[in-house]
Amino acid sequence: MTDSMSPLLELVARDREHDCDGVGHVNVCVRVVGVAELPTRAGHFRIVAFWNNRDAKEHIAMVHGDVIGASNVPTRLHSECLTGDVMGSLRCDCRDQLLEGLKKIQSMDRGILLYLRQEGRGIGLINKIRAYALQDQGLDTVEANLALGFRDDERDYAVAAHMLRSLNVRSVELITNNPNKVQQLTQYGVSVAGRIPHVIPPNDHNRFYLETKAKRSGHFIDTWGNPHLVEQSDPVVVDGMSPPESEPAPAG
Repeated sequence: MTDSMSPLLELVARDREHDCDGVGHVNVCVRVVGVAELPTRAGHFRIVAFWNNRDAKEHIAMVHGDVIGASNVPTRLHSECLTGDVMGSLRCDCRDQLLEGLKKIQSMDRGILLYLRQEGRGIGLINKIRAYALQDQGLDTVEANLALGFRDDERDYAVAAHMLRSLNVRSVELITNNPNKVQQLTQYGVSVAGRIPHVIPPNDHNRFYLETKAKRSGHFIDTWGNPHLVEQSDPVVVDGMSPPESEPAPAG
C-alpha cells in the first residue's frame, strides 16, 4: 500500500456507518466503499468505488495525486457510454473524451475523473439504441430523445456532487464543454473555480452529433477550430470555445 492510498482508505472506514440528509431534491447520499490501485493505459490511478441510496448503480472515481482537502482540482465528469467507451463507436466522441480526460489529468499534479453510470444521457442503453434508429431516419440527437418522450439530456449530477464532497474536495476546475455540468454542480453546492476546455476533433461520423450538442444543447464546441477570446460577460470559465451558432462556417 502506498502512502497516497492511506487518506483514501481512511474514507472507507469513515463512511461505513455514513448516513446523511443527501444532496438535491431526491436527497442523494453516497458512501466511499472501496479503494484500490489501478494501472491503466493512460497512467496509474487509484480507483474509488461509491455506494449511493438513489439508483443502485456503481459509480467510481479515478483519482490522481493528492485531492483530499485540495482546491481547484481538475475534474472530469464522464457519463458511461458502452457503445463508445467499450465498442469504439464512431457515432460519438465518448471514448476519445474518456481517454483524453484521463491523459489530461495524468499530465497535471492532481485530478479526478468521475465515471457516472448514466448511459445515453441518462435514458439507458436500450433507449439510446432506439434513439440511434431514429437518427438513422434523419432526426438529430435532441429530436430523437424528445421523440422517445425524454428531455434532450436526462442526466443529473447530484451523485457526482456528493462524490466530490465525500472526497473532501474544496473546489474544482471542471474539464468540460457542457455548461449544464457547471450549473448543476454549482446548484448542488460544489464550488466550480473554472472550466478547462475538452474539445475532441470530430470525425466524419460524429461531426453532426457534435454540432447538434453545440447548437441545441449549448456546449462550448467549435467544430471549425475558431479561437474564442474570453469576454467580460462570459460565465465562470477559463479559456473556452464559442458556441457554433455565433460563428460563421469557413469559406469553401
